Amino acid sequence: MFEQLILVTILVGFLVTAVCSPFFIPFLRRLKFGQSIRDEGPKSHQKKAGTPTMGGIMILLSIVITTLVMTNIYLEPTVETFLLLFVTIGFGLLGFLDDFIKVVLKRNLGLTSKQKLLGQVVISVIFYIVARSANLSTAVNIPGTDVEIELGIFYVIFLIIWLVGFSNAVNLTDGLDGLVSGTGAIAFGAFAVLAWYAGQFNVAIFSVAVVGALLGFLVFNAYPAKVFMGDTGSLALGGAIATIAILINAEILLIIIGGVFVIETLSVIIQVISFKTTGRRIFKMSPLHHHYELSGWSEWRVVMTFWTVGLLFAILGIYIEVWI
Repeated sequence: MFEQLILVTILVGFLVTAVCSPFFIPFLRRLKFGQSIRDEGPKSHQKKAGTPTMGGIMILLSIVITTLVMTNIYLEPTVETFLLLFVTIGFGLLGFLDDFIKVVLKRNLGLTSKQKLLGQVVISVIFYIVARSANLSTAVNIPGTDVEIELGIFYVIFLIIWLVGFSNAVNLTDGLDGLVSGTGAIAFGAFAVLAWYAGQFNVAIFSVAVVGALLGFLVFNAYPAKVFMGDTGSLALGGAIATIAILINAEILLIIIGGVFVIETLSVIIQVISFKTTGRRIFKMSPLHHHYELSGWSEWRVVMTFWTVGLLFAILGIYIEVWI
């Protein structure tokens, strides 16, 4: 029964995005919500200038509609359901403001880093307060062991770091056609399995709703992309996957299942530290996907390789949690 529910939820999420996109993409184009390309980026990306962005709106709509419809029909909404939607929509709105300022107001940097961080922290703190009232655990499990580390009041700091860190990590990864759509679908699929295994079916339904939405979006976002998700989509997805990990008490596993996002972020950190301390760059360009592009790999080859690595990380994460 539940397996059928999972498949139906993915199908609904896919159809909502896939059916809406052919109507929404021309609408974005008419509004001239086109992507601006940074001059310091790979020169091959200049041809993407003007491609409609803020397609994350479609992803968000699909996630919300699918989650609420499927949950109300087959289960009942829980605190976890609304927390997931709150964080996803909240981070999505931050991304929307960032995109709107860059695309419509023509301020290429969008929200300042302080404004974005403040918004992320406020959403994270509200999430913590509501979750604690619903008896959210403040212990962190070490994957593959029975060890739990009780953080107590310090858990709120950990939670903020996780939500802010992974929302920005997914945002950094969103630099090639279909890269985040594919790696995101894989990672959310893995967490759907873990949520189901943990008996948290509402969280599992949300997770597969995201999978369906991303697969539907990928139809139009795969190379050559007809639309980009923008910060609207990437910040929302990063916040959502961190929230799932927190709710099913698998926070540390997110480092493994979201390994591609972690590696991309580390490549930026390493590049910045190296350049500021030695004046030398470790990579030809960061995040890491740009390094491989400038090394002569085609964009599609980079994306497929990262999808494969993401799949291996997802399998490893499930193996550690379920079988060890």
